[in-house]
Amino acid sequence: MSPAVWALVASCVLWGTTGTAASFMPDAVSPLAIGASTITLGGILLFAASRRGAVAVIRDRSVRGWLIAAALGMVAYPLAFYTSMDLAGVAIGNVISLGSGPIFAALLEWRVSRSRLGARWMLSAAIAITGMALLVAGGHGDDSPVDAAGIPAGVVFGLIAGAGYALFTFASGAVIRSGHAGRATMGAAFGLAALPLGAVLLVVGAPIIATPGAIGIALYLAIGPMFVAYLFFAVGVRALASSTVTVITLLEPLVATLLAVFVVGERLDVVGWIGLALILMGVFVLSSARQQPSAPRPPYHRGHGRRRTADER
Repeated sequence: MSPAVWALVASCVLWGTTGTAASFMPDAVSPLAIGASTITLGGILLFAASRRGAVAVIRDRSVRGWLIAAALGMVAYPLAFYTSMDLAGVAIGNVISLGSGPIFAALLEWRVSRSRLGARWMLSAAIAITGMALLVAGGHGDDSPVDAAGIPAGVVFGLIAGAGYALFTFASGAVIRSGHAGRATMGAAFGLAALPLGAVLLVVGAPIIATPGAIGIALYLAIGPMFVAYLFFAVGVRALASSTVTVITLLEPLVATLLAVFVVGERLDVVGWIGLALILMGVFVLSSARQQPSAPRPPYHRGHGRRRTADER
């Protein structure tokens, strides 16, 4: 495989480890603290890596509304994402959050940009929603450590996470289309999101610094899946077609599910596996239907922008 493919695969593997890494946090550390610490620390790193461009984006009044919307979406996303995995388990929380995001993104495009939702979108959305329903109905097996009673609430928080990330993607895309660099836009949006999440961290984050293990996991989540994965992703999308990126990024929920089963000890029953497969199928059909090679939108994924131009590299 080419270096670009390896870089993209590496980023997906890192993203797929988030839920499993978070599951090893002490019980005293809440999912809100995990989400707040990840984006606060990672956001600071991303802002620092693109400081000049990020400051220019923040100072641009013409895109300030979109930038604030992107930041708000990224504030909601990690808090809901980690809460979803805490309630419904790593596998279900991860897949629902990732699977619902492209659906919400398409709905935003339809509502704001007046884009038409075609028959293919309807079909793919129906497939994904059916898969989500099967995950809730079937869910985990009897020997899974996840409490089945928490799965419905976990799914709701997963949908909130998907909606938050869709808002981030759509709004940051608007900033990029105005002429700002993707890397600078990401740095600005994550930097702004780090401010309110930093306040949340001050309120609920004390248990993180109580043990060296919790500190290590928090640093890993911020530096690995948040910062380093972003750098790998940027390398991959520079050289690969959008359709290829779409297929490879499906590795993330697959990695997350496999780690949840073989490391965390979660167990999906047959209905749950069918539901997961349907969600991945729906996301693939939806994403491939929305590919526009000439469009300046950033590819849909967690916290990352469009292909960088030569002056950004």
